[in-house]
This record gives sequence, structure tokens and C-alpha cells, in this order.
Amino acid sequence: MTEQPKMAKIKKIAQETPSIMSFYLDFEMKAKPGQFAMVWLPGIDEKPFTLTVQGKECAVTVQCKGKFTKAMCNLKEGGQVGIRGPYGNGFETKGVKKAAIVAGGCGAAPILLLAEELKKQGIKTAIINGARTGNECLFADRLGKTTKNLYITTDDGSLGEKGFTTGVLERILKKEKFDVVFGCGPEIMLKKVFEICEKFRVQCQLNLERYMRCGFGVCGSCALGKWLVCKDGPVFTSEQLREVKEFGSKALLKCGKCVSTKEYSEWRQ
Repeated sequence: MTEQPKMAKIKKIAQETPSIMSFYLDFEMKAKPGQFAMVWLPGIDEKPFTLTVQGKECAVTVQCKGKFTKAMCNLKEGGQVGIRGPYGNGFETKGVKKAAIVAGGCGAAPILLLAEELKKQGIKTAIINGARTGNECLFADRLGKTTKNLYITTDDGSLGEKGFTTGVLERILKKEKFDVVFGCGPEIMLKKVFEICEKFRVQCQLNLERYMRCGFGVCGSCALGKWLVCKDGPVFTSEQLREVKEFGSKALLKCGKCVSTKEYSEWRQ
């Protein structure tokens, strides 16, 4: 039976960047870093979002770019959304003593609670946070509180280092050994992260995105090879990704049509 969303009041709205907002909800939820919740707007749709605050109140962070997210970004404090979850498999930190984290764009949202959890566990981390431009760099301040080794990259060089997160990752892997690389962001970036990790023989855990309807493995809309992103992911290991030919190349649209990940990314806009 499908779990029904529970309505939650919006307590606070924070403008994180010009295009990204966080919605603090009067709703208690505890999730493992990397898991997600389904957020419902009556009459609009339901979409998966990671938690960026959890506990007696929770928060989801949204980039205003599509029909659903634009509608959500028009909500006001005191309004309501439906929420259910958490779902999926999160990041695994057992046995990790030293980790590198790569976040691209909105990928900083699923990474945030992970970075804070690694700090609590006393795990040494290096974090690479990338964005197209400086004013869209997400959660740099909160991530900076979790590590002494925060690298910022921007496509235009307006903040931090000009270039891509993957260039920094390759550079630091040449110098240091890490137990694992965690990552979340555009799939074209994650495919490169995976290839770099294979080159340096470092295990990775990557948080992937696919279109989801149900959130718990019934509808099959989020298929990735033999896996379902909502149930078997959204965090996938190196071992799993080696078996997926579609990783970095193909994805399904809402209608079920298989397209390139570039076309999928444009559709998600």
C-alpha cells in the first residue's frame, strides 16, 4: 500500500542562492545521509528531495527551475506541503577513516548531512564544492564548518578556483590516499568522478537522480540498468556502477522514453 503524504506547515523559507531556497517544515523526520523524502504539492505533482535539516523539524532545499519547483518557490511561510519518507539507501560510512567528497551544483544538498555526520564521527574529509558561478555556490559556509580542507570551484572563476570539481579530485588523489569518495551532482560529473576513482583504485559512493513516481520500488520509472534508483539507490557503489551501461549515458523521461543524460538534464530544467 502506498504511504500517504502527511501535511507539514512551512515554518521558514531561506534564500540560499538567487535560484535555490530551503523550506523548513514543522515535521519530524530522521534520515540517513543520502536518503530522500517525497514532497507533494496538491494539484501539481510529487518529487523527491533530500533533507538538509533533520530532527524535530526538517528542511528540503529546492532549485527553482521547473514547473514543480517554481510552484514550490512561490509558496509562503505558513503554507503547507505533503511529505512522506524517508526512502532509499544512504551513504555508508562504516570503516571509513578518510574520505573525499565531491558536490556539484545542487548536489551539495545531499552531501551536507553526510559532511556533518562525518565530522561527528571524527572522519577526516576533503570537500570539493562546485558551481557554475560564485553566487550559486550552495552551502559553502556549512560545509566549511565540517572540514579544514574545502575546495571551491566555479565554471567562471568568480569564486574559488576556476574549473571543474573533477580536476581538483584528480589532483588530490595523486597526492593523498582516501578510503572512499562520496559524490552527488550532475551525472556527467559523477561519471567522470567514477572514472577517476577507478583510475586511482579508490572506492566511490555516488548519489544518482532519476525521475521517480512512487519512491519505493513499485512503478519502475527510475530504472537504472537492473537497479531502481529509489529502492536500490539513490546511493550506488563502485561495484554496482560497473554493471550499469546506462550510467552517464541514458535515462528515462516521465513518458518512459529513453534519452541521453544530456537530454534528460535539459528536460529536468
